[in-house]
Amino acid sequence: MTSVATTPPALPGFAHVYSGKVRELYAQVDPGTGEPREDQLLLVASDRISAYDFILDTEIPDKGAVLTQLSLWWFEQLADILPNHVISTDVPAAVAGRAVLVRRLQMVPVECIGRAYLTGSGLAEYRQTSSVCGVTLPEGLEDGSRLPEPIFTPTTKAPVGEHDQPMTFAQVEAEVGADLASRVRDLTTAILARGNAVAAERGILLADTKVEFGLDPAAADEAGRPGIVLADEVLTPDSSRFWPADQWQPGRAQPSYDKQFVRDWLTSPASGWDRHSGEAPPPLPEAIVEQTRAKYVEAYEALTGRRFG
Repeated sequence: MTSVATTPPALPGFAHVYSGKVRELYAQVDPGTGEPREDQLLLVASDRISAYDFILDTEIPDKGAVLTQLSLWWFEQLADILPNHVISTDVPAAVAGRAVLVRRLQMVPVECIGRAYLTGSGLAEYRQTSSVCGVTLPEGLEDGSRLPEPIFTPTTKAPVGEHDQPMTFAQVEAEVGADLASRVRDLTTAILARGNAVAAERGILLADTKVEFGLDPAAADEAGRPGIVLADEVLTPDSSRFWPADQWQPGRAQPSYDKQFVRDWLTSPASGWDRHSGEAPPPLPEAIVEQTRAKYVEAYEALTGRRFG
C-alpha cells in the first residue's frame, strides 16, 4: 500500500499515536504528568481515500468532515441498539467538524460485515462456491440480487497494505469465542437492518456494511461480560454500499453513492492502471475528485435530510 501522503497535524495537548488508512489517532496528554491518557483517544478523519488496498495520493476535499458528521448522525439512529464510543465533539479547532473524542476500547479482531444484497467480493466468492463466508446461498443470484435475508460475512483484519480474508462463522468463534461471535453477528445484522429501514425512507438501498466493535470492561452486563460498543465510523460511504432504490436493477453494477465511483475509474481504460500490477494507482483527475466529493456530500444530504457545510 502507498504510504500516507501527508504528515499528521500537530495538535497542542495531544500526542499522535497512529495513522490508519483514513484516520489519525491521538492521545490527550495529561497536563499534570505529561503522559498520554490511556482511557480516551482523539479520532481524526482525514480527506484521504483508499481503494484496492492502496491509499491514493489524491485527497477528496471535505471527505473527513462528511464521514464524521454522518457517523454522528447514524450513532443517534442506532442508540437503542447499542452504545457508541463517542465522548465529546469538543475537539481542537484545527480538526473541528472532522474529529471526535472517544473511549479507548479493546477492539474485536474481526471485520464485521453484513450483506443484504450480493455484490463486490461476496459476488466473486458466490460465483466460485455458491456461498459467502460459509453461508450457502440460492442458485441463480446476480450482481445486485437481494439476499433472502441479511447475512454475516466476516473477514480477517489484515495489516495495512494486505487484503482481508473471508472467515466462516466457525472461524470467528475460534478467534473470539462462541458467545462474543454470536453477539457481534447479531449486532451487525441488526445495524444493517436498521440502516436499510432508515435509508429506504429516503429512497436508498443499503447493500452491505462493515462495522467495528470494541469491548468496554467498565460496562459489563449482568453476566459479567464486557459491554460491546460501536466504534470507528458507521454506515458511511467508506464502510457501506448505498444504491439509489429507483435505479436498482440486478444483473449489472449498480449506481452508487459510495467510493465505488473511484474504484470504477481506477479500473477503467481512462486511468491506464492495472490493479494486478502491484504498482500504486495514478493520481485522480480533478474532475473525478470533484465528482467523488459530490457523491459523498450527496450521500450525507440524502440520508440525513440536512445540508452539508
